[in-house]
Amino acid sequence: MHAVRQHEFGPPDRLALEERPDLTPAAGQVRIAVEASGVHLLDTTIRRGEPGPFPPPQLPTIPGREVAGTVDAVAEDVDASWLGRRIVAHLGPVPGGYADQAVTGVDLLIQLPDRVGFADAVAAVGTGRTALGVVELEPATADDVVLVPSAAGGLGWLLVQDAQSRGATVIAAAGGAERTARLADLAPDQVVDYNVEGWEDQVDGVTLVYDGVGGAVGRTALELLRPGGRLVMFGFSAGEPTRLDTGDLIGRSITAGWSLGPRMMALPGGIPGLAARALDRVASGEWRPLITTYPLADAARAHADLEGRRALGKVVLTSHR
Repeated sequence: MHAVRQHEFGPPDRLALEERPDLTPAAGQVRIAVEASGVHLLDTTIRRGEPGPFPPPQLPTIPGREVAGTVDAVAEDVDASWLGRRIVAHLGPVPGGYADQAVTGVDLLIQLPDRVGFADAVAAVGTGRTALGVVELEPATADDVVLVPSAAGGLGWLLVQDAQSRGATVIAAAGGAERTARLADLAPDQVVDYNVEGWEDQVDGVTLVYDGVGGAVGRTALELLRPGGRLVMFGFSAGEPTRLDTGDLIGRSITAGWSLGPRMMALPGGIPGLAARALDRVASGEWRPLITTYPLADAARAHADLEGRRALGKVVLTSHR
């Protein structure tokens, strides 16, 4: 098989395609002939060796936790009817996704509807499940004016569509001309470029912010909230969470909360349930993921583009086969 391996922590060029022995599924596992592998911003943090929700992996390692493909081998104790099925899986805390083969427990598999492609499935099982958790915890209403920073990212793109489906007024924000131009495909009520000085002066009446950016952009978004508004935080791609304190909550009469972790896991079906429901939304056409693909051999470039905010939507590696 071919796999992207990392032998030391550092910049993107630490990722290199290598030829490795084929995998054999252990008890309770299947082997997946991988067609698409998801790239997550967290993968770049792990690659650099920085602290995060997962302990640093033992090196060398194969990064990645989101895969879609076809089951091509099963362990003796696994039902052989899985062979040949199109599936998607989140590998959980055990990496190994940046490869054209992966092994995982049969209990982690979700069978794909025929109409869902592999890249869209990868977007649903990772990014989609997070987006769904956010909107199930804090749904928009038809009375809301929703601001979505980083709307040209994989998560933001789905959050815009969800708010639109609920009848909300949607302000889609992104950084740079290319990213804001792409937002026209979603036809939001307003598009703003937060790289332009004074962008906040274009925005009015915000009642709900879906904040996955943090930093200065997140702080400005918080200050745009009307009294009674809600700040929903689920990430900080800017490098630090949005700064706020009790003075903001009391003085501005807003609510703020973090949507990841225990709150999301407590939703019906937990994280696997969110992944399945997100896949249903993609299958029905309710959600249309925005995806940028790279060949598996270009994983280093994919990481560099993701960190440099040059990649639009969900970043996906396609099979080397």
